[in-house]
Amino acid sequence: MRKKPLVLAAACVALVAGTLSSPAVASPKAETMVPQAPAVFTHPGVGVSRAQLDFVRAKVQAGAQPWTDAFNQAKNSSYGSLSRTPKPRAVVECGPYSNPNLGCTDERQDAIAAYTDAVLWYITRDDRYAQKAIQLMDAWSATIQDHTNSNAPLQTAWSASSWPKAAEIIKHVYGNWPNSGRFATMLRNVYLPEIINGSNSNGNWELTMTEAIQGIGVFLEDRAVYDKAISLYRVRVPAFVYLESDGPLPKTKPSQNLNTREKIIAYWHGQETFVNGVTQETCRDFTHTGYGISSISHVLETSRIQGIDLYLEFGERLRHALGFQSRWERNLEPVPSWLCNGSVNRGLGPITEVGFNALHTRLGIAMTNTQAITESRRPAGSNSLFVAWETLTHAENPS
Repeated sequence: MRKKPLVLAAACVALVAGTLSSPAVASPKAETMVPQAPAVFTHPGVGVSRAQLDFVRAKVQAGAQPWTDAFNQAKNSSYGSLSRTPKPRAVVECGPYSNPNLGCTDERQDAIAAYTDAVLWYITRDDRYAQKAIQLMDAWSATIQDHTNSNAPLQTAWSASSWPKAAEIIKHVYGNWPNSGRFATMLRNVYLPEIINGSNSNGNWELTMTEAIQGIGVFLEDRAVYDKAISLYRVRVPAFVYLESDGPLPKTKPSQNLNTREKIIAYWHGQETFVNGVTQETCRDFTHTGYGISSISHVLETSRIQGIDLYLEFGERLRHALGFQSRWERNLEPVPSWLCNGSVNRGLGPITEVGFNALHTRLGIAMTNTQAITESRRPAGSNSLFVAWETLTHAENPS
């Protein structure tokens, strides 16, 4: 098994174009900022809170929509099947685009299934769902030793974004889980070393890593791990979503050495005109952009549950990212020549509910394009990677 280092550190828009003399850097002192972990962790507290789950449970019991349709969608999916058999592997090998795929799909889907079962148990109080979640988590914690090949960090992050969400509900609400300690050891020794130092690849990689690290920090009640997630997040989010206040060019992550205009434009997949809400991967495709936006919203939601609300700091970037991508995802107008040379690859995915609920339902912000996409696609399902059932858990949820 490989040894990996574990290092912990305490909708109209104006067009903006320009030249670069000195690129903006995203928070160069972010690693030494004031810790963001709570003094006492809230459980369940990864992605969804007890109050949010209680809201959903009441809606489903009342047969209200869209929650009832979303509940049935999850219950009737392969992830909610009580006959599901876990498929753990000692070594999960994932190459580019999961080729080879030796356990990659199985691991991600078993993790989503465990979370699905945990949510279904919370709503129904049918113990079979809790026991199925435990079976899945126990099977993997007894087996998995490593992730290998080029996509190992991303695969680890995707799976480790779902595992803590399931584990939080089972351990802290259901309670009868003898092997929870072994599961915690798995997260610390197998998953965390692969992702703790972030990534210099496309931004969605590191954003998903921050989501996974934060969730692991909550479940382990490890403040240093939690703080590491937020320190990575503070640098990566401004380097992923552009705001006009950033200056003529996007902010950058220092370790990537994007120190010329040409390097930045190449990293932003050829985009030369920067406007509010365009992201580092917009001109790659909306699918990968959606992964990044999803993790941005997930980290904000978990932070709020943990009592340190970061929406004031990052909510504007999230609002513009959702609005910009949703506008062009709707395909109601020609793509202008300044945007991705006049052509975008759509496919945003089921990723808008969490951010839309936070900004629109709770904070009362009008989000015309995001609202249209979100409501037209309900109930939002799973992307089979790390996003699942967010209409069920977050639609119009004021808690």
